[in-house]
Amino acid sequence: MLSSGDDLPESDSLISEIYRMRDYRPIWMENQIISDQARLFLRFIQDSEQDGLIPDDYHLSEIQKLISATDLPQTASNESHIQNLVDLDVLLTDALFRYSFHMSQGRVDPETVDALWLSLKPFENISDMIGNALHTRTLEDTLYRLKPTHSGYYRLREALRHYRNIYKNGGWPAIPAGDSIRPTDISDRIPAIRARLAITGDLHLSNQHASRTYDADMVQAVRRFQHRHGIDPDGVIGQNTLREMNITVNERIRQIEINLERWRWLSHDFGQKHILVNIADYSLTAVTGSDPVLSMRVVVGQAYRKTPVFSERLRYIVINPDWNIPEKIAIEDKLPIIKKNPEYLIRQNIHIYSGWDENAPEINPYTIDWSRINAEYFPYRLKQRPGAKNALGRIKFMFPNRFAVYLHDTPQRNLFNRTSRGFSSGCIRIEKPVDLAAYVLAGNPDWTADKIIKTIDSGKTMSISIPDIIMVHLLYWTAWVDTEGTVNFREDIYDRDRPLWEAIETARSLPVVMPGKISLNDRLLIKTGG
Repeated sequence: MLSSGDDLPESDSLISEIYRMRDYRPIWMENQIISDQARLFLRFIQDSEQDGLIPDDYHLSEIQKLISATDLPQTASNESHIQNLVDLDVLLTDALFRYSFHMSQGRVDPETVDALWLSLKPFENISDMIGNALHTRTLEDTLYRLKPTHSGYYRLREALRHYRNIYKNGGWPAIPAGDSIRPTDISDRIPAIRARLAITGDLHLSNQHASRTYDADMVQAVRRFQHRHGIDPDGVIGQNTLREMNITVNERIRQIEINLERWRWLSHDFGQKHILVNIADYSLTAVTGSDPVLSMRVVVGQAYRKTPVFSERLRYIVINPDWNIPEKIAIEDKLPIIKKNPEYLIRQNIHIYSGWDENAPEINPYTIDWSRINAEYFPYRLKQRPGAKNALGRIKFMFPNRFAVYLHDTPQRNLFNRTSRGFSSGCIRIEKPVDLAAYVLAGNPDWTADKIIKTIDSGKTMSISIPDIIMVHLLYWTAWVDTEGTVNFREDIYDRDRPLWEAIETARSLPVVMPGKISLNDRLLIKTGG
């Protein structure tokens, strides 16, 4: 049985075309014998499970049955044997295209699942690549090139293997609900928590015993668990920690598989210098080569003003920026405050202009009848001047994009001490703006960290172009493995995991069709039997 090809553009026509180009000669048979290339590809199908894929999506069971039938001494009619060879050839070809597209592009298109998720991968003509690989017999090398190249993908792949082993061994125990447990407390739940922490390696097996006391070794294990689940590592076993402990191993496996899918959406090359923002982790990492050189906490968009996912080149930074307040924010956030007290504008150094034209005249806020201003009638532009209270802080980092999102400093430094940091209107507020500016300007000897600080102190607005190619990648990972091998999980703050999993499951549940639909069996039969 062949899958319908819903996730593979015009699957039937692709397969027909590749056979037509071969004058309908079999791809996987040599003198009615299954080729070594076919058996090599079969190993890729079998190994696809390690990538979070499902081998039967590539007809593994059907292919194995047909191989078994064709490998046996012929007891059926020659016509039946030839038909098996034809079906096997077509199934392998369909599997090859399907596997190649899934491995190189992902099983679903992210833009069909989330309007705020732009595909981060440049177009590749997979059909031509596969056709050339078959012609030149370089299939193995080509299939390896289609896989993600990032070490983070392979670390997460290894985590999938580990968590599947945990599942095979029975998973971990559920911890009963109860009051928070603090260091030195005694609780009947402690032995179960010890067992839970030992299974995931947070607690060393030698420290797993029947004691009901929350001792120092266990406190360290709980802190490790909290750290890798994005919980304040205070060592207190509270409701958030218990909730994460009681997420089943099946759910963790699914979470890993979802994030492996996201890796397949990404470009193989992030750039020699690049900035990675993991929205779900509220973190930013600046990378040179493959080495992280700077990391910091960030504030991202609120649940109703989500930070989008995309990649773009950093073009320039602005020191001491002003802020043209977006109309949506001006109406929804600022207008209610202004109507209560117009002096808010003066205190926040916000000026009002009669329109969005740069030459629009400034208006005295006390001459406006604010009772008449509302969402339907707001003919003004609000502009906050540079200074200590400016919402963009002292530096903004610009990578022009359709979402008008950028990185910027913030005067609200206290927010970086929060564990959950979804407070912005979509832009990313960064903890260490001067350090990041020094990183992006490192190739310019005129811009040292000291000069950046002096320019900030001057109060003068200055725009500085970035000639180096530095990519900014806004990503969303709820499961990943860091360079030290620690498996991390994060709360799905924007509810992006569930719809992605549903899209994957929907794609798998679509109807199947017989190979005959491809309208080439008769011609292929002749070539196979001839």
